[in-house]
Amino acid sequence: MSEQDIRAAFLQQVKACETLGSPFTARLCRLAGERLAPGNTVMDHILEWPGDPTALADSVPLRLAGALHGLLISKKEPVLLAVYPPNDLSVDDDTLWAAIISVLVSEETFILERLKSPPQTNEVRRSGATLPLFLEISRLTGKPLSLTEIGASAGLNLFLDDYHITLGDQAWGDEGSAVALNPTWHGVPAPRTELDIIARTGCDLKPIDPGSPEDRDRKLSYIWADQEDRLVRTRAAFEIAAARDIRVAEADALDWLKQETARSHEGAVHVIYSTIAWQYLPEEARAAGEEIIHAAGAQATDDAPLAWALMENDGVGPGAELSLTVWPGGERQQVGRADFHGRWVDWTGWQD
Repeated sequence: MSEQDIRAAFLQQVKACETLGSPFTARLCRLAGERLAPGNTVMDHILEWPGDPTALADSVPLRLAGALHGLLISKKEPVLLAVYPPNDLSVDDDTLWAAIISVLVSEETFILERLKSPPQTNEVRRSGATLPLFLEISRLTGKPLSLTEIGASAGLNLFLDDYHITLGDQAWGDEGSAVALNPTWHGVPAPRTELDIIARTGCDLKPIDPGSPEDRDRKLSYIWADQEDRLVRTRAAFEIAAARDIRVAEADALDWLKQETARSHEGAVHVIYSTIAWQYLPEEARAAGEEIIHAAGAQATDDAPLAWALMENDGVGPGAELSLTVWPGGERQQVGRADFHGRWVDWTGWQD
């Protein structure tokens, strides 16, 4: 990729951040797109990025934003404290960028290490978009659910039945939960059925332990610094996940899919799903993963069905596509769309 492509990726991220309600991160990306220049190790590394820097691949702008926020969270970096929310509104662009340049030099080792990893947002509000997918699967199959999440990060979205989620005029989960989700609902009503999850597993190349303070800080760094509500909600979800005895496995997605599809799920529907994670697999890995899932689908029975549920960026917009593929049969349908952060759901449902 050329330097121009790198700058374009930052400027493209500006629009996404504005749409998703983070003016500070939009400002940070705009300044980086305009002002990154050769001259120090970190900026040289970014401007010579060997892969695809865009949001559909390596997400370099969000890697940098996460590294800087990580400095603020873990080290309480005073240079950043002075210019980050809520103090950002009192500083001009030159002052903010001077602070960024300062830490790019002084914290070079920390930032370069963080740039190696893609963002792990594990946005809790996405459970408000996966819930109707799971309810639809329950309605179609009449079976309890055995969940397998790919790219599960800390596993926060595996425990959606511990949250209180309102979809239109219906609600599910624990009314007293510290995590309450109420996405703006459009379209037909969500399926009127119970959510019965009898098993759950997840994998990630770099899983986050919800009980580890260091891991929590790393995860929180990928939440945008001016979105305090997301930080508060995620901290509450960490407490819920830490109290459970299930942890996300450190595993390659393809290896995990092979293992989980080979395991018996008799009497339940095996649900393989991801939320804005499938896109981060290399193209060859995505193709191989689809082969594994379709091969497992060919072996599905009425007593042990298989469903593939996706909340992923299809490049169409608005938001992400919500899709289901269900076996036996292997029929695939788009059943709705959702905001990338789960703020709204536009539901069409499965067309029988």
